[in-house]
Amino acid sequence: MLHKPNFFVFTGGPGVGKTTLLRRLGASGELVVEENARAVIREQIETGGRGTPWMDNDLFVELTAARDVETFDRLASETRRVFFDRGLMDMRGCNGAQPAAALLEAIRTRRYNRRVFVFPPWREIYHMDAERRQDWTEAEATFERVLTNLADCAYEPVILPKVDVETRAAFVLERAV
Repeated sequence: MLHKPNFFVFTGGPGVGKTTLLRRLGASGELVVEENARAVIREQIETGGRGTPWMDNDLFVELTAARDVETFDRLASETRRVFFDRGLMDMRGCNGAQPAAALLEAIRTRRYNRRVFVFPPWREIYHMDAERRQDWTEAEATFERVLTNLADCAYEPVILPKVDVETRAAFVLERAV
């Protein structure tokens, strides 16, 4: 098992400020990893592939999980703090998919910091786009599924306050130890 207490995950429903905060931390010199799920969706759309949540969710989960494993393994020797826009545990049961044995094994053997930063639904900043097609109701439901999933995967949720990005950055940096 590879445990990386310097690897911190941001998770939550769509449109709740994860990427905004990740980019803010990156601009201040922190090591950050963009969300692999969005990259997979973009690539699948560009190439005419079926691996999107709305066409073939099982393939989407498989492609994203493989990329998440590759990213984790590539950074395994990193000793600095690393912030991830989502982690392997986010693919477990993603959009109702039955988790593959390989994914469950990856979640078991590649461990992030036990504290996972969870972004709650925040209607005032939520918006949909070409890659984020979930409506507000789905965004709210995702939050509850994330909390259950984290408990099932033995992670401790740390829920972020609904405040400006600078205050959120300070909140995370204070707790990312």
